Amino acid sequence: MKQYKMRRGEHLEERMPDLKGEIEKRFGPVAGTEEFDGHELYVVEEPENPVFDRVVAGAASYSGKKDKLAVHFEERPAEDVIAEGNADAAADAVDAKNSFLLDATGRDAKSRRESLKREVEDDAPDY
Repeated sequence: MKQYKMRRGEHLEERMPDLKGEIEKRFGPVAGTEEFDGHELYVVEEPENPVFDRVVAGAASYSGKKDKLAVHFEERPAEDVIAEGNADAAADAVDAKNSFLLDATGRDAKSRRESLKREVEDDAPDY
């Protein structure tokens, strides 16, 4: 499960007031919720894109901090998707993920990668 920060000065509930509706519009019907680290996240058991096996997404709330977007995309092996003749769906899946994350966080892929790198560097032990 990855958690993404919002752009400075922005909040998830402002960027996506209807998070469940956005998830359904982009990935498929929400089948229920699942708890992860004390957060209730929406689960799409049968995503519309054949590349995804399952999508779990929602707000991760922390007291005294801004909410983060928690997301986990379970994807099928690329060989299986291509063998079924759904190679175009792979590109659509990447676009769907990136546009959802951009709209939710206000950060593009490069900015999200750099942020994740900084978090890893901050967690590294000092020798």
